[in-house]
Amino acid sequence: MENPFKKVVEQQEEIENKENNIEEADKASDLEVEVNADEKSEEQAPPEKNEWQEKYEMLNNQYIRLAADFDNFRKRQEAERENLLKYGAENTVKKLIEVIDNFDRGIKAIETVEDCEKVKECYQLAYKNFNDVLAKIGLEIIPAEGEIFDPNLHEAVMQTPTEEKPENTIIAELQKGYKLGDKVLRASLVNVATAP
Repeated sequence: MENPFKKVVEQQEEIENKENNIEEADKASDLEVEVNADEKSEEQAPPEKNEWQEKYEMLNNQYIRLAADFDNFRKRQEAERENLLKYGAENTVKKLIEVIDNFDRGIKAIETVEDCEKVKECYQLAYKNFNDVLAKIGLEIIPAEGEIFDPNLHEAVMQTPTEEKPENTIIAELQKGYKLGDKVLRASLVNVATAP
């Protein structure tokens, strides 16, 4: 007869062997995990920078600085343009203030004057002062009467056949024209001579 205890002991030995094998397998897998972690950390460590990468980083930094400088330049130009539009007429207005002062003085002087000649004189002084200020600003009257018709400066609203003046000569100026520097602000309205 077989010993029943022997079977139980063999089963226990088998169980212990299996547990030992499992423990050894766990230890081996832990060891593999540690080895893999070391390999991964070596892979993740940044490789040494080579010459090309340093040049790339230097050029990239220069590009970033240049882009920032250009953006600042663009913003400065935009602010200057806005100021120019907002305050561009400042010098002109300052010069026109002188004309307003002269008109104020003329009004005060006229209040006590009963002579029309004095009023006329005050008006002519104020008008001359106003034209002088406009000339300082750069405003010019376009010459018309007696000149040859120029479509860039003159606008013909009438044509009169005549033998007294050569053809395309301006006979009369109906409304003055003005230019600021080379730019025509308003063309002169003129009457032009044509052949009879």
